[in-house]
Amino acid sequence: MSDAHADRTTPDRTPRKRTAPDRTAPDRTAPDRRSTLIHHISTLVTNDPSLGTGPLGLIPDAALVLEGERVVWAGESSKAPATDNAFDAAGRAVVPGFVDSHSHLVFAGDRTAEFNARMSGRSYTAGGIRSTVAATRAADDGALSANLAAHLTEMLRQGTTTVETKSGYGLTVEEEARALRIAAAHTEDVTYLGAHIVGPEYADDPAGYVDLVTGAMLDACAPHARWVDVFCEEGAFDGDQARAILTAGKARGLLPRVHANQLSHGPGVRLAVELEAASADHCTHLADADVDALASGTTVATLLPGCEFSTRAVYPDARRLLDAGVSVALSTDCNPGSSFTSSMPFCIAVAVREMGMTPDEALWSATAGGAAALLREDVGRLAPGARADLALLDAPSHVHLAYRPGVPLVTDVWRRGEHHSIR
Repeated sequence: MSDAHADRTTPDRTPRKRTAPDRTAPDRTAPDRRSTLIHHISTLVTNDPSLGTGPLGLIPDAALVLEGERVVWAGESSKAPATDNAFDAAGRAVVPGFVDSHSHLVFAGDRTAEFNARMSGRSYTAGGIRSTVAATRAADDGALSANLAAHLTEMLRQGTTTVETKSGYGLTVEEEARALRIAAAHTEDVTYLGAHIVGPEYADDPAGYVDLVTGAMLDACAPHARWVDVFCEEGAFDGDQARAILTAGKARGLLPRVHANQLSHGPGVRLAVELEAASADHCTHLADADVDALASGTTVATLLPGCEFSTRAVYPDARRLLDAGVSVALSTDCNPGSSFTSSMPFCIAVAVREMGMTPDEALWSATAGGAAALLREDVGRLAPGARADLALLDAPSHVHLAYRPGVPLVTDVWRRGEHHSIR
Protein backbone atom coordinates (compact mmCIF):
# COMPACT_ATOMS: atom_id res chain seq x y z
CA MET A 1 0.00 0.00 0.00
CA SER A 2 1.32 3.45 -0.86
CA ASP A 3 2.07 6.13 1.72
CA ALA A 4 -0.87 8.07 0.33
CA HIS A 5 -3.18 5.26 1.35
CA ALA A 6 -1.48 4.83 4.70
CA ASP A 7 -2.02 8.50 5.55
CA ARG A 8 -5.53 8.72 4.13
CA THR A 9 -8.14 10.37 6.32
CA THR A 10 -11.07 8.02 6.78
CA PRO A 11 -14.14 9.49 5.08
CA ASP A 12 -17.55 9.38 6.71
CA ARG A 13 -19.17 6.14 5.52
CA THR A 14 -22.44 6.62 7.40
CA PRO A 15 -25.02 4.85 5.23
CA ARG A 16 -28.05 6.66 3.94
CA LYS A 17 -31.06 6.20 6.20
CA ARG A 18 -34.02 4.08 5.19
CA THR A 19 -36.96 2.63 7.00
CA ALA A 20 -36.33 -0.72 8.66
CA PRO A 21 -38.25 -2.86 11.12
CA ASP A 22 -37.28 -2.71 14.78
CA ARG A 23 -34.67 -5.43 15.29
CA THR A 24 -34.35 -5.04 19.04
CA ALA A 25 -34.89 -8.57 20.27
CA PRO A 26 -37.29 -9.11 23.18
CA ASP A 27 -35.85 -10.02 26.55
CA ARG A 28 -35.97 -13.80 26.96
CA THR A 29 -35.25 -13.59 30.68
CA ALA A 30 -35.45 -10.81 33.24
CA PRO A 31 -32.34 -8.70 32.58
CA ASP A 32 -29.76 -7.82 35.20
CA ARG A 33 -30.25 -4.06 35.61
CA ARG A 34 -27.15 -3.48 37.68
CA SER A 35 -24.79 -0.99 36.09
CA THR A 36 -21.19 -1.83 35.18
CA LEU A 37 -18.40 0.64 34.51
CA ILE A 38 -15.63 -0.43 32.12
CA HIS A 39 -12.88 2.10 32.75
CA HIS A 40 -9.23 2.78 31.96
CA ILE A 41 -9.91 2.11 28.26
CA SER A 42 -6.94 3.32 26.20
CA THR A 43 -9.08 4.01 23.12
CA LEU A 44 -12.82 3.47 22.79
CA VAL A 45 -14.32 3.06 19.32
CA THR A 46 -17.96 4.18 19.48
CA ASN A 47 -18.74 4.56 15.74
CA ASP A 48 -20.61 7.70 16.78
CA PRO A 49 -18.88 10.90 15.58
CA SER A 50 -20.91 12.96 18.06
CA LEU A 51 -19.14 11.21 20.94
CA GLY A 52 -15.53 11.39 19.79
CA THR A 53 -13.05 12.02 17.01
CA GLY A 54 -13.67 11.14 13.36
CA PRO A 55 -16.11 8.64 11.86
CA LEU A 56 -15.10 6.06 14.48
CA GLY A 57 -16.01 8.44 17.31
CA LEU A 58 -12.71 7.68 19.05
CA ILE A 59 -12.44 8.56 22.75
CA PRO A 60 -9.02 8.28 24.44
CA ASP A 61 -8.72 7.40 28.13
CA ALA A 62 -12.35 6.38 28.01
CA ALA A 63 -15.03 4.63 30.01
CA LEU A 64 -18.25 2.86 29.13
CA VAL A 65 -21.28 2.17 31.33
CA LEU A 66 -23.54 -0.82 30.71
CA GLU A 67 -26.91 -1.44 32.29
CA GLY A 68 -28.68 -4.68 31.55
CA GLU A 69 -28.35 -5.33 27.81
CA ARG A 70 -27.66 -1.70 26.86
CA VAL A 71 -24.97 0.94 26.79
CA VAL A 72 -26.12 3.89 28.90
CA TRP A 73 -23.03 6.15 28.90
CA ALA A 74 -19.74 6.62 27.01
CA GLY A 75 -17.08 9.26 27.54
CA GLU A 76 -13.85 10.19 29.27
CA SER A 77 -12.91 8.11 32.29
CA SER A 78 -12.62 11.18 34.51
CA LYS A 79 -16.30 12.02 33.89
CA ALA A 80 -17.75 8.54 34.41
CA PRO A 81 -20.80 8.26 36.69
CA ALA A 82 -20.97 6.02 39.74
CA THR A 83 -22.01 2.40 39.05
CA ASP A 84 -22.76 -0.82 40.89
CA ASN A 85 -19.78 -2.71 39.45
CA ALA A 86 -16.50 -1.87 37.75
CA PHE A 87 -14.19 -3.62 35.29
CA ASP A 88 -10.65 -2.32 34.76
CA ALA A 89 -9.68 -2.41 31.09
CA ALA A 90 -6.07 -1.76 32.17
CA GLY A 91 -5.15 0.47 29.26
CA ARG A 92 -6.55 -1.76 26.52
CA ALA A 93 -8.77 -0.80 23.57
CA VAL A 94 -12.50 -1.47 23.28
CA VAL A 95 -14.34 -1.86 19.97
CA PRO A 96 -17.97 -2.65 19.13
CA GLY A 97 -18.69 -6.34 18.75
CA PHE A 98 -18.15 -7.42 15.16
CA VAL A 99 -21.25 -7.81 13.00
CA ASP A 100 -20.84 -10.75 10.62
CA SER A 101 -23.55 -10.13 8.04
CA HIS A 102 -22.86 -13.08 5.71
CA SER A 103 -22.31 -16.70 6.74
CA HIS A 104 -23.47 -20.22 5.86
CA LEU A 105 -23.42 -22.16 9.12
CA VAL A 106 -26.16 -24.79 8.77
CA PHE A 107 -24.13 -27.57 7.20
CA ALA A 108 -22.49 -30.92 7.80
CA GLY A 109 -19.20 -32.38 6.59
CA ASP A 110 -16.24 -30.51 5.20
CA ARG A 111 -14.57 -30.01 1.84
CA THR A 112 -10.93 -30.54 2.73
CA ALA A 113 -10.28 -32.54 -0.41
CA GLU A 114 -11.74 -29.79 -2.57
CA PHE A 115 -9.59 -27.17 -0.84
CA ASN A 116 -6.50 -29.32 -1.23
CA ALA A 117 -7.19 -29.78 -4.93
CA ARG A 118 -7.81 -26.06 -5.38
CA MET A 119 -4.53 -25.21 -3.70
CA SER A 120 -2.94 -27.68 -6.13
CA GLY A 121 -4.25 -25.81 -9.15
CA ARG A 122 -7.93 -26.55 -9.68
CA SER A 123 -10.13 -23.44 -10.04
CA TYR A 124 -13.14 -22.74 -7.83
CA THR A 125 -16.68 -23.13 -9.23
CA ALA A 126 -20.10 -23.15 -7.60
CA GLY A 127 -20.46 -26.89 -8.21
CA GLY A 128 -18.71 -27.96 -5.01
CA ILE A 129 -21.79 -26.89 -3.07
CA ARG A 130 -23.44 -30.18 -4.05
CA SER A 131 -21.14 -32.22 -1.82
CA THR A 132 -22.17 -30.14 1.20
CA VAL A 133 -25.82 -30.56 0.23
CA ALA A 134 -25.44 -34.34 0.36
CA ALA A 135 -23.72 -34.28 3.76
CA THR A 136 -26.23 -31.82 5.22
CA ARG A 137 -29.22 -33.84 4.09
CA ALA A 138 -27.72 -36.92 5.75
CA ALA A 139 -27.18 -35.21 9.12
CA ASP A 140 -29.80 -35.15 11.86
CA ASP A 141 -31.11 -31.98 13.52
CA GLY A 142 -28.93 -32.43 16.58
CA ALA A 143 -25.72 -32.63 14.56
CA LEU A 144 -26.59 -29.57 12.49
CA SER A 145 -27.55 -27.55 15.57
CA ALA A 146 -24.40 -28.56 17.45
CA ASN A 147 -22.18 -27.65 14.51
CA LEU A 148 -23.87 -24.26 14.17
CA ALA A 149 -23.54 -23.59 17.90
CA ALA A 150 -19.85 -24.53 17.83
CA HIS A 151 -19.14 -22.04 15.04
CA LEU A 152 -21.10 -19.29 16.81
CA THR A 153 -19.01 -19.90 19.93
CA GLU A 154 -15.86 -19.78 17.83
CA MET A 155 -17.01 -16.45 16.40
CA LEU A 156 -17.84 -15.03 19.82
CA ARG A 157 -14.36 -15.86 21.09
CA GLN A 158 -13.00 -13.69 18.28
CA GLY A 159 -15.24 -10.72 19.10
CA THR A 160 -18.24 -11.36 16.85
CA THR A 161 -21.51 -10.69 18.66
CA THR A 162 -24.02 -10.51 15.77
CA VAL A 163 -24.24 -13.17 13.05
CA GLU A 164 -26.43 -13.57 9.98
CA THR A 165 -26.65 -17.09 8.60
CA LYS A 166 -28.40 -18.80 5.70
CA SER A 167 -30.00 -21.97 4.52
CA GLY A 168 -28.92 -23.24 1.10
CA TYR A 169 -27.49 -26.70 1.74
CA GLY A 170 -30.82 -28.51 1.70
CA LEU A 171 -32.47 -27.49 -1.58
CA THR A 172 -35.74 -29.33 -0.96
CA VAL A 173 -38.82 -27.91 0.74
CA GLU A 174 -38.33 -29.98 3.89
CA GLU A 175 -34.55 -29.53 4.12
CA GLU A 176 -34.60 -25.76 3.59
CA ALA A 177 -37.35 -25.29 6.18
CA ARG A 178 -35.41 -27.52 8.60
CA ALA A 179 -32.24 -25.48 8.14
CA LEU A 180 -34.05 -22.23 8.83
CA ARG A 181 -35.77 -23.57 11.94
CA ILE A 182 -32.38 -24.65 13.29
CA ALA A 183 -30.77 -21.31 12.42
CA ALA A 184 -33.58 -19.28 13.97
CA ALA A 185 -33.04 -21.05 17.30
CA HIS A 186 -29.52 -19.60 17.42
CA THR A 187 -29.53 -16.18 15.74
CA GLU A 188 -31.89 -13.34 14.88
CA ASP A 189 -30.86 -12.70 11.27
CA VAL A 190 -31.78 -15.76 9.23
CA THR A 191 -31.78 -15.85 5.43
CA TYR A 192 -33.72 -18.10 3.06
CA LEU A 193 -31.25 -19.18 0.36
CA GLY A 194 -33.13 -21.92 -1.42
CA ALA A 195 -31.63 -20.31 -4.53
CA HIS A 196 -28.04 -21.25 -3.69
CA ILE A 197 -27.76 -23.56 -6.69
CA VAL A 198 -30.35 -25.60 -8.57
CA GLY A 199 -31.25 -28.63 -6.47
CA PRO A 200 -29.82 -31.90 -7.84
CA GLU A 201 -33.30 -33.31 -8.43
CA TYR A 202 -33.93 -30.45 -10.85
CA ALA A 203 -30.60 -30.53 -12.69
CA ASP A 204 -32.44 -30.89 -16.03
CA ASP A 205 -35.28 -28.53 -15.09
CA PRO A 206 -33.94 -25.25 -13.66
CA ALA A 207 -37.20 -23.45 -14.46
CA GLY A 208 -39.04 -26.03 -12.39
CA TYR A 209 -36.65 -25.42 -9.50
CA VAL A 210 -37.26 -21.66 -9.66
CA ASP A 211 -40.99 -22.42 -9.47
CA LEU A 212 -40.33 -24.53 -6.37
CA VAL A 213 -38.17 -21.83 -4.73
CA THR A 214 -40.82 -19.18 -5.36
CA GLY A 215 -43.74 -21.47 -4.47
CA ALA A 216 -43.92 -24.37 -2.04
CA MET A 217 -40.40 -23.88 -0.68
CA LEU A 218 -41.01 -20.19 -0.02
CA ASP A 219 -44.30 -21.01 1.70
CA ALA A 220 -42.52 -23.40 4.06
CA CYS A 221 -39.52 -21.18 4.70
CA ALA A 222 -40.86 -17.62 4.95
CA PRO A 223 -42.15 -18.02 8.55
CA HIS A 224 -38.63 -18.84 9.77
CA ALA A 225 -36.60 -16.17 7.95
CA ARG A 226 -36.09 -12.43 7.81
CA TRP A 227 -34.21 -12.31 4.49
CA VAL A 228 -34.31 -13.81 1.00
CA ASP A 229 -31.08 -14.29 -0.97
CA VAL A 230 -30.05 -15.66 -4.35
CA PHE A 231 -26.71 -16.67 -5.87
CA CYS A 232 -26.87 -14.62 -9.08
CA GLU A 233 -23.97 -16.13 -11.00
CA GLU A 234 -23.13 -18.25 -14.01
CA GLY A 235 -23.68 -21.84 -12.91
CA ALA A 236 -26.35 -20.78 -10.40
CA PHE A 237 -29.16 -18.30 -11.30
CA ASP A 238 -29.29 -15.70 -14.06
CA GLY A 239 -30.70 -12.19 -13.74
CA ASP A 240 -34.27 -13.06 -14.71
CA GLN A 241 -34.38 -16.02 -12.36
CA ALA A 242 -32.86 -13.97 -9.54
CA ARG A 243 -35.39 -11.18 -10.06
CA ALA A 244 -38.28 -13.67 -9.87
CA ILE A 245 -36.94 -15.23 -6.67
CA LEU A 246 -36.26 -11.94 -4.90
CA THR A 247 -39.57 -10.43 -5.97
CA ALA A 248 -41.46 -13.46 -4.68
CA GLY A 249 -39.60 -13.25 -1.38
CA LYS A 250 -40.40 -9.55 -1.02
CA ALA A 251 -44.07 -10.29 -1.63
CA ARG A 252 -43.95 -12.65 1.37
CA GLY A 253 -42.35 -9.98 3.58
CA LEU A 254 -38.73 -11.11 3.28
CA LEU A 255 -36.06 -8.47 2.74
CA PRO A 256 -33.68 -9.03 -0.19
CA ARG A 257 -29.91 -9.47 -0.27
CA VAL A 258 -27.92 -10.83 -3.21
CA HIS A 259 -24.80 -12.92 -3.86
CA ALA A 260 -23.60 -10.65 -6.65
CA ASN A 261 -20.68 -10.48 -9.10
CA GLN A 262 -18.48 -12.99 -7.28
CA LEU A 263 -17.03 -15.14 -10.06
CA SER A 264 -17.65 -12.88 -13.04
CA HIS A 265 -19.33 -9.68 -14.09
CA GLY A 266 -23.11 -10.04 -14.20
CA PRO A 267 -26.43 -8.39 -13.36
CA GLY A 268 -26.40 -9.12 -9.62
CA VAL A 269 -25.21 -5.78 -8.27
CA ARG A 270 -27.51 -3.64 -10.36
CA LEU A 271 -30.42 -5.96 -9.61
CA ALA A 272 -29.69 -5.60 -5.88
CA VAL A 273 -29.76 -1.81 -6.14
CA GLU A 274 -32.90 -1.81 -8.28
CA LEU A 275 -34.77 -3.98 -5.77
CA GLU A 276 -33.37 -1.96 -2.84
CA ALA A 277 -31.64 -4.97 -1.37
CA ALA A 278 -29.95 -4.33 1.95
CA SER A 279 -26.67 -5.66 0.57
CA ALA A 280 -24.93 -6.93 -2.52
CA ASP A 281 -22.39 -9.49 -1.31
CA HIS A 282 -18.99 -10.27 -2.89
CA CYS A 283 -18.86 -7.39 -5.46
CA THR A 284 -15.59 -8.71 -6.88
CA HIS A 285 -16.12 -8.08 -10.61
CA LEU A 286 -17.60 -4.61 -11.09
CA ALA A 287 -18.08 -2.33 -14.08
CA ASP A 288 -18.22 1.43 -13.60
CA ALA A 289 -22.01 1.23 -13.91
CA ASP A 290 -22.13 -1.18 -10.95
CA VAL A 291 -20.10 1.16 -8.78
CA ASP A 292 -22.23 4.13 -9.83
CA ALA A 293 -25.40 2.21 -9.00
CA LEU A 294 -24.13 1.32 -5.52
CA ALA A 295 -23.01 4.90 -4.91
CA SER A 296 -26.41 6.31 -5.85
CA GLY A 297 -28.51 3.75 -3.98
CA THR A 298 -28.89 2.47 -0.43
CA THR A 299 -27.48 -1.03 -0.94
CA VAL A 300 -24.36 -1.86 1.10
CA ALA A 301 -21.48 -3.57 -0.69
CA THR A 302 -20.48 -6.50 1.54
CA LEU A 303 -16.95 -7.70 0.82
CA LEU A 304 -15.78 -11.18 1.82
CA PRO A 305 -11.97 -11.34 1.68
CA GLY A 306 -11.83 -14.80 3.25
CA CYS A 307 -13.38 -16.15 0.08
CA GLU A 308 -10.73 -14.70 -2.23
CA PHE A 309 -8.01 -15.79 0.20
CA SER A 310 -9.33 -19.37 0.18
CA THR A 311 -9.88 -19.60 -3.57
CA ARG A 312 -6.82 -17.65 -4.76
CA ALA A 313 -9.15 -15.32 -6.62
CA VAL A 314 -8.72 -11.61 -7.27
CA TYR A 315 -9.76 -9.48 -4.29
CA PRO A 316 -12.54 -6.91 -4.58
CA ASP A 317 -11.31 -3.32 -4.93
CA ALA A 318 -12.56 -1.76 -1.70
CA ARG A 319 -10.67 1.45 -2.40
CA ARG A 320 -12.61 2.00 -5.62
CA LEU A 321 -15.92 1.55 -3.79
CA LEU A 322 -15.00 3.72 -0.83
CA ASP A 323 -13.70 6.54 -3.00
CA ALA A 324 -17.00 6.47 -4.91
CA GLY A 325 -18.93 6.95 -1.65
CA VAL A 326 -20.29 3.40 -1.36
CA SER A 327 -21.10 2.03 2.10
CA VAL A 328 -18.98 -1.09 2.63
CA ALA A 329 -19.31 -4.01 5.04
CA LEU A 330 -16.82 -6.78 5.77
CA SER A 331 -17.88 -10.31 6.59
CA THR A 332 -16.35 -13.78 6.83
CA ASP A 333 -18.63 -15.73 4.45
CA CYS A 334 -17.90 -18.63 6.80
CA ASN A 335 -18.80 -21.80 4.90
CA PRO A 336 -17.15 -25.20 4.38
CA GLY A 337 -16.27 -24.69 0.73
CA SER A 338 -14.95 -21.30 -0.29
CA SER A 339 -14.20 -19.49 3.00
CA PHE A 340 -13.87 -21.71 6.05
CA THR A 341 -12.88 -18.95 8.46
CA SER A 342 -14.91 -17.53 11.33
CA SER A 343 -12.44 -14.75 12.12
CA MET A 344 -13.46 -11.16 11.54
CA PRO A 345 -10.03 -9.94 12.75
CA PHE A 346 -8.46 -12.02 9.99
CA CYS A 347 -10.79 -10.47 7.42
CA ILE A 348 -9.92 -6.99 8.69
CA ALA A 349 -6.21 -7.70 8.28
CA VAL A 350 -6.67 -9.07 4.75
CA ALA A 351 -8.88 -6.15 3.73
CA VAL A 352 -6.21 -3.68 4.85
CA ARG A 353 -3.34 -5.58 3.25
CA GLU A 354 -4.99 -6.66 -0.01
CA MET A 355 -8.01 -4.44 -0.68
CA GLY A 356 -6.78 -0.90 -0.12
CA MET A 357 -8.70 -0.20 3.10
CA THR A 358 -7.30 1.78 6.00
CA PRO A 359 -7.48 0.17 9.46
CA ASP A 360 -10.20 2.65 10.43
CA GLU A 361 -12.28 1.84 7.35
CA ALA A 362 -11.89 -1.91 7.84
CA LEU A 363 -12.99 -1.75 11.47
CA TRP A 364 -15.99 0.44 10.62
CA SER A 365 -16.97 -1.98 7.87
CA ALA A 366 -16.71 -4.98 10.22
CA THR A 367 -18.95 -3.32 12.81
CA ALA A 368 -21.18 -0.42 11.71
CA GLY A 369 -20.97 -1.52 8.07
CA GLY A 370 -22.19 -5.00 8.94
CA ALA A 371 -25.01 -3.48 10.97
CA ALA A 372 -26.02 -1.34 7.98
CA ALA A 373 -26.02 -4.46 5.77
CA LEU A 374 -28.53 -5.99 8.21
CA LEU A 375 -30.57 -2.79 8.60
CA ARG A 376 -29.68 -2.83 12.28
CA GLU A 377 -29.20 0.28 14.42
CA ASP A 378 -28.92 -1.50 17.77
CA VAL A 379 -25.53 -3.11 17.05
CA GLY A 380 -22.21 -2.09 15.49
CA ARG A 381 -21.79 0.99 17.71
CA LEU A 382 -21.19 1.84 21.36
CA ALA A 383 -23.41 4.79 22.17
CA PRO A 384 -26.22 5.24 24.69
CA GLY A 385 -29.14 3.03 23.69
CA ALA A 386 -27.07 0.57 21.67
CA ARG A 387 -26.87 -3.08 22.62
CA ALA A 388 -24.01 -3.79 25.03
CA ASP A 389 -21.94 -5.79 22.52
CA LEU A 390 -18.22 -5.09 22.69
CA ALA A 391 -14.76 -6.63 22.56
CA LEU A 392 -11.73 -5.81 24.68
CA LEU A 393 -8.42 -6.08 22.82
CA ASP A 394 -5.02 -6.90 24.28
CA ALA A 395 -3.70 -3.83 22.49
CA PRO A 396 -3.80 -0.06 22.97
CA SER A 397 -5.58 0.58 19.66
CA HIS A 398 -7.94 -1.05 17.17
CA VAL A 399 -5.21 -0.59 14.54
CA HIS A 400 -3.49 -3.67 16.02
CA LEU A 401 -6.20 -5.83 14.46
CA ALA A 402 -4.51 -5.21 11.10
CA TYR A 403 -1.02 -4.50 12.49
CA ARG A 404 -0.78 -7.92 14.21
CA PRO A 405 -2.52 -10.34 11.84
CA GLY A 406 -3.22 -13.79 13.19
CA VAL A 407 -2.63 -12.81 16.82
CA PRO A 408 -5.61 -13.58 19.14
CA LEU A 409 -6.07 -10.09 20.56
CA VAL A 410 -9.60 -10.44 21.95
CA THR A 411 -9.44 -11.06 25.71
CA ASP A 412 -13.02 -10.32 26.80
CA VAL A 413 -16.38 -10.00 25.08
CA TRP A 414 -19.68 -8.59 26.29
CA ARG A 415 -22.79 -9.71 24.41
CA ARG A 416 -26.13 -8.24 25.48
CA GLY A 417 -24.23 -7.03 28.54
CA GLU A 418 -23.13 -10.52 29.53
CA HIS A 419 -19.37 -10.82 30.12
CA HIS A 420 -17.41 -13.63 28.49
CA SER A 421 -13.74 -13.98 29.50
CA ILE A 422 -11.82 -15.41 26.56
CA ARG A 423 -8.53 -16.01 28.34
